[in-house]
Amino acid sequence: MSFSLDILKIDPGEELKKLSQFIVRETRKVFRRKGIVVGLSGGIDSACMAAIAVQALGKERVVGLVLPEKESNPISEEYATKHALALGIEHRTIDITPTVESVSGYSRRDDYIKTLVPEYRAGCKYNISLPTDLLERDSFNFYNLQVELPGGEMKKKRLNLDEFRAVTSFANIKIRSRMLHLYAEAEKRSLLVAGTTNRTEFILGDFCKYGDGGTDIEPLSYLYKNQIYQLSEHLGVTREIIDRAPSPDTFSLPVTDQEFFFRIPFDKLDFLLYAWEHKVTDQEAASILSLPEESVKRAYKDFTTKHRATAHIRELGHTLD
Repeated sequence: MSFSLDILKIDPGEELKKLSQFIVRETRKVFRRKGIVVGLSGGIDSACMAAIAVQALGKERVVGLVLPEKESNPISEEYATKHALALGIEHRTIDITPTVESVSGYSRRDDYIKTLVPEYRAGCKYNISLPTDLLERDSFNFYNLQVELPGGEMKKKRLNLDEFRAVTSFANIKIRSRMLHLYAEAEKRSLLVAGTTNRTEFILGDFCKYGDGGTDIEPLSYLYKNQIYQLSEHLGVTREIIDRAPSPDTFSLPVTDQEFFFRIPFDKLDFLLYAWEHKVTDQEAASILSLPEESVKRAYKDFTTKHRATAHIRELGHTLD
């Protein structure tokens, strides 16, 4: 099929049938488990995954865990709970703050951020972001730490690689803590842990190794984010979740996935990623997407860099074999 604006269109009914068959086979024949547990984040991917699991196995075989911590956006828990109630699945909320605290306390994180932004105090909100105008201008992937001070003033600090890794290591503890609770539930009740990583995230490495990437099955990893939305509309996923901007929700100050990682608006991202994966020329992609060729080249370069830099998180640990 030639590259066009229809290239990502799917038949949701057919995809749902394929996904359901996969989930039934993995649950009953491969792992021989009683059902599935899904971590409900209040975002589109986990909501879609839970709805697919209900279609495949029935609501009585699907469990949803809502796993906030003290810095989570309260709306995430609200939307996740609303969706679980709409699906009619068993669900409960577990505050993972003590789990996070037991690994590396929030105060340790605060002490580190204060070395970067001296005005920072415990209780200040923060996030990390990248420039989001990759299609408009050439720029490096420089991460900025943004801190909101008590009076509302914003302070920014450009991070070097070591500083970025140190700050995100605290955020990743939250993600890995959620997986601890999901597996505790799964093993206790003979359930599978269903992952929620889509193809856009998988190819570019927007997931945490042994966090949201440490699951039993990843049914959505062949579907681009655009296609997750199509499937979610078909499944009747809670409207507030569909309309919500995707976010990692691991920082106390809100940030979108575009601001934190992708740098490209979602209405262009998946088309450009598909074109890059399938070796569509710069010229053809630019023509179809009504973009300058230089914008496409910058996107392709960014995809290549991200895919190469995150190769290790798509693999098991290296061995001598």
